[in-house]
Amino acid sequence: MSGPTSVTESLLTVPPRGRPRRGAPHVHHRQLPGCRDPLPPGEGPPGLRDPPLGPVPHRRRRRDQQAEVTRGAIGTEVSERHDTMSSVPALRTTDLIGRDAELEQLSSQLGIRASGGQRGGRPTEQAVRAMLVAGDAGVGKTRVLMALRDAAIEAEWQVVAGHCLDLADSSLPYLPFSEILGRVMADEPAIAARVLEQHPTLARLQPGRRIRSSETASGDQALDRGNVYDAFGDLLAAVAEQAPVLVVVEDAHWADESTRDMLSYLFSRPVPGVSLVVSYRSDDLHRRHPLRRQAAEWMRLRGVDRLQVEPLHDDDVRLLVRALHPATMSEAEYVSIVDRAEGNPFFIEELVGAAWSGQVPGELADVLLVHLDRLDETTRTVTRLVSVAGRQVGHALLAAVSDLGSAELEAALRNAVEAHVLVASRGGTYAFRHALLGEAVYDDLLPGERIRLHAAFASALGEGRAVGTAAELAQHARRADDRPVAIRASIEAGEEALAVGGPSEAATHFLDALELIDTSRTPVPDVDAHALARRCAEALVAAGRVPKAVKVLRARLATLPLDGSALDRGQLLTALASALMLTDTTDSPHEAAAEAVALLRDGPPKLLARALFVHAESLGNWHADEARAAALEALDLAERNDLTSLAVELHTTLAGLDPDAGDDAGAGWRAAAERARAAGLIEPELRALYFLGRLHHDRGDLDAGVAVYREVIERSEIGGLTWSPYPAESRLLLAVALTHQGRLDEAWQLLDVTGQDPPMVYEWLYFAHQMLVIIGIRGDTHSKGLERLREHWGADGLTAISAGSAELMRAAAAADPEAALAAYDDVLASVVPLWHEWFQARLRLATLVVGAFAGAAAHQSAEERDVAAASVERLVGDGGRVMDFYARYEASRGPEYVMWTARRTAEHLRWRWLAQDDPPSSDELVGAWRAAEETAVAYGSVPEIAQVRVRLAGVLRATGDAAGAREAADLAREVAHAIGAKPLLAELTAQGSAPAPVTATGGVSLTPRESEILALVAEGRSNGEIGKQLFISTKTVSVHVSNILAKLDAASRTEAAAVARRRGLI
Repeated sequence: MSGPTSVTESLLTVPPRGRPRRGAPHVHHRQLPGCRDPLPPGEGPPGLRDPPLGPVPHRRRRRDQQAEVTRGAIGTEVSERHDTMSSVPALRTTDLIGRDAELEQLSSQLGIRASGGQRGGRPTEQAVRAMLVAGDAGVGKTRVLMALRDAAIEAEWQVVAGHCLDLADSSLPYLPFSEILGRVMADEPAIAARVLEQHPTLARLQPGRRIRSSETASGDQALDRGNVYDAFGDLLAAVAEQAPVLVVVEDAHWADESTRDMLSYLFSRPVPGVSLVVSYRSDDLHRRHPLRRQAAEWMRLRGVDRLQVEPLHDDDVRLLVRALHPATMSEAEYVSIVDRAEGNPFFIEELVGAAWSGQVPGELADVLLVHLDRLDETTRTVTRLVSVAGRQVGHALLAAVSDLGSAELEAALRNAVEAHVLVASRGGTYAFRHALLGEAVYDDLLPGERIRLHAAFASALGEGRAVGTAAELAQHARRADDRPVAIRASIEAGEEALAVGGPSEAATHFLDALELIDTSRTPVPDVDAHALARRCAEALVAAGRVPKAVKVLRARLATLPLDGSALDRGQLLTALASALMLTDTTDSPHEAAAEAVALLRDGPPKLLARALFVHAESLGNWHADEARAAALEALDLAERNDLTSLAVELHTTLAGLDPDAGDDAGAGWRAAAERARAAGLIEPELRALYFLGRLHHDRGDLDAGVAVYREVIERSEIGGLTWSPYPAESRLLLAVALTHQGRLDEAWQLLDVTGQDPPMVYEWLYFAHQMLVIIGIRGDTHSKGLERLREHWGADGLTAISAGSAELMRAAAAADPEAALAAYDDVLASVVPLWHEWFQARLRLATLVVGAFAGAAAHQSAEERDVAAASVERLVGDGGRVMDFYARYEASRGPEYVMWTARRTAEHLRWRWLAQDDPPSSDELVGAWRAAEETAVAYGSVPEIAQVRVRLAGVLRATGDAAGAREAADLAREVAHAIGAKPLLAELTAQGSAPAPVTATGGVSLTPRESEILALVAEGRSNGEIGKQLFISTKTVSVHVSNILAKLDAASRTEAAAVARRRGLI
């Protein structure tokens, strides 16, 4: 692939190309404007990630009162005095996530806390007296009620709670109220005794007396409902005399009749000072459930309201997953949990705990399958059929597969819908109310049962007895082990997916077909496996999964016999070489392409033209004459055989290979893009635009580059090619350009793939650049993310460069040059085998590490500086060899390259100055940094301009140009504040350029110059060394040292240093 090859190919970002053979220093295909500078973007996959550019969503914590707990009667934590929700199971995280609105509604309506967060008092007549809290099992009702309890306790309310239990037909009457009575007797024995004396009947509800007894209750002893209701009301009223009372009854869907009647009494006859909250599972309230009617009656009462606890929003699901699993996760892992859990916190916890095995966790499956226990056998049979069908199924297909009659099938479906197991859509389809329930039902089937049911679906679809898609037929035939049908249907499904812009789905279908072919005992007639492999690779590349495409093609090549068809091998090699140029690999695309041309030389013109095109791309600008000859031969074949798409591609290639093009190269790429658009060829258009954007970027025209990159991204969405290499790389380069322009928030948002499904290589590449911005520019730390990125360095050179840059820049900010050097060496170990030894980003990386050594030199001993000298010279030499390598390639030396060559010189002189190792003259030092500033301004990189000016300010200050230092520092400080660059601000403060009064501690006042000299004295520097570093005479240093000793009342330099440290002066 020919095109721009400037320093942007390796200084910050890298576009789609190929890679050189290991040890071949003359090729670097995928070095797009890539390793551009030391300033890449923010933090987080994803997954990995809470966006650091905005506020983190609030997570409510348990109240302080919960810290003081004792063991309740049934062994769970309860508050010492107020908290009696004793059997509420705790979530695995104590955070209340995504339920602030529900908590606010409950607490404000009940008068516990006024809207807006103010503490409430005693409930007013206007306040809601009672609330019904409904929601599906596991949706988080209990967690909301626990937070409500905490809010009530904080507002100095009393809280009592009772729980209904699922005891089948053996439930005890008034069980939750018995529990509440027991708590009142424990916490307020005097009040309980007084009420029991007034209402002896209430004693029968005491927990200790509700055990099996030989006594038989007489008529006088039997519980009289009227007496019990009045007695319990009086009990609550007595308790409420001291403070407002919140009564919570949980799991009312399991309540016995007596309990439901007691609740009706309390709802209809409110007790002053008492608020009532009743929770129940709405998914358990089928049509004949007794609570269904009573809940509707309660809602008609004055002062009663209802809160439906809905599933969590997707963003809150992510927060919960992060709370449960703090380690960095990929976006695919997040999406899987979000999709399967459907906002249910219990499901989320179980899925996280199961470590994404792909199966429904056993404990969760048991809970879900309980929903089927209350169904009759016919209904359960239909639900099994639905589970085999997939996410949703139409009525006609169910009827075609089921053995039931129409009336019997409809009755079973109605039962399943009323039991909240299935849901029916207006479109005539059925689906499980929870997708995980469908998975659990399917997993519960016996192997033979699954095969039989899938075969029935495949038969109905294949014979036309029901309408369905090729994808549905392929799925059922594959699981029924009908390989010929599955293979053909998978291929058809793949082609259908490509036709509607779904390359990722198409690739999945093609991969399924290839797997079936490879494992089939007998060949499938009329299916060309080699052509299918090439088609699969095309789909994979279009979906951005290039490494997988390479694997597929290599595997198919391995099946070819040595004396096999030259056409088959030549076409596979052409496809392989094309894919190799789009990913990082140690294999040579040039060798594969050259062999393909040789094999297809006598083949059909179409195949030879394609092979020549790929061969030209593999040669690129490194062998421009050979590449141009191959491209022209291919173009002649394409035009003579009406190969329009290939001709457009070749015009794009030739535009980058024309040695006389100069400024006309951009016009050539724009013309190629327009030609492709007119012909409706989206992929060639994207490629031409991509090269045009890179050209602008490489030449330092960031505004033009930004505009074209956006055009590539927008055009890719039309054809469903968002994650194909050119748009995906354009997205990265757009973020890089925005970062250079100082638009860091925009860059972060652009690289945030939350809720999307990017190929893994791009997800981690984007994340690496986000980390570089957040750590390198903004100075935050995300060590866990950097550690996780290490796993992906070997897969993509640019990921290693970006993440490694973040590591070494963090080390530099911490004045740890050895750690920066270690990160540099680790990047080389990953990138050199994939690219070549003297890739351009090495110039930037080496320069940054030299800067780290320079920053630490002022605080090192003479011995430490001597050790560092060897490392610095190696790094400076590395940068020099990169410059020597690219001296032959003028097109590769754009304004960014010039900026880093100037910066290399300036940082080296700065190290020599601060380390006093053959220090330069003040004029030489200032001149080098003025040149570094000039080249940074010429390129227009806002963060780099600021960094250069910070160091220029330090140099000018040391050489006596106070006005120049102040001007440079003020300019740098303004930018640093604007982009949030904490390391730059810290460096300005450290060098004393920030406005500050003279140091005054313990009655001692030192001037800024005395403080500067005192710090160097404490490091063991001699007067001569200090004078050389600060560009003042030794005599002047001596005078300052004498003044310092006098001010500190110290007899020696050593004592002065000790006193200064003790008083915090250094």
